[in-house]
Amino acid sequence: MATAQHRSAYRAIVRELNRASIYPRATRPNTVTSHVRAIFEERRDGNDNEHFYLDMRNAATFLRSQRNHKMLLERYNPLLGLSTEERVKKTAHRVGLDMPLGPKGDE
Repeated sequence: MATAQHRSAYRAIVRELNRASIYPRATRPNTVTSHVRAIFEERRDGNDNEHFYLDMRNAATFLRSQRNHKMLLERYNPLLGLSTEERVKKTAHRVGLDMPLGPKGDE
């Protein structure tokens, strides 16, 4: 049972780390995954495995929740990554106004 539990926890962590990565799959560095693998290798035959697997499940849940939170912020807050000027312009446009033009040559 411990080996199936071990594999399940490891796969859940690696799956969430891969989904949260900002790099394309071909150029993704393996450093984080290799460190996670080393942690699991150390703990495979150690004591208190139940507590370790519970912590790893919590870590996988945290990574999944963080990814979902980021996705929801991007979906429902479209002005999130904009500069102040772009945000003001888009907000004014949203309520039906246009920003006044600046001095000539400043477009």
